[in-house]
Amino acid sequence: MRFRQLAASIALSGIASAGAAQTAMTVAKDPSCGCCTAWSEIMQSAGYAVTIENTSYDALDDLKASRGVPDRMAGCHTATIEGYTIEGHVPAADIDRLLAKRPDAIGLAVPGMPMGSPGMGPETSRDAYDVILIGADGGTEVFASYPAR
Repeated sequence: MRFRQLAASIALSGIASAGAAQTAMTVAKDPSCGCCTAWSEIMQSAGYAVTIENTSYDALDDLKASRGVPDRMAGCHTATIEGYTIEGHVPAADIDRLLAKRPDAIGLAVPGMPMGSPGMGPETSRDAYDVILIGADGGTEVFASYPAR
């Protein structure tokens, strides 16, 4: 009996510490945007503690500008996580890699809304797209590429 109680206690403490280790992410989006909601749910499933801030498109444009996102890198929602900006439908694996590497950067962007990117329909069939690293100086480079399928 004591073994079961100890095992249950250990299991519960593991769950609590895993929950406490979640990285907080804030997603600013238009309240009527379904793909932004879908992306946020994917991020939640990937282990991020997501907070959604519903806002207008004008306020989103202001947020993007204040975070240093060039107009050509804009997506339909803007997230912030540990000082970085995540613009558009960036896959969770790329955010994980960004947070592990910690480059001197503004963040990551998937410009536009490519079909098959996270939150934009089934990933089994997708348009080719790149995840772009936006450097602290505003310069950009390809961080990851996803081929069409």
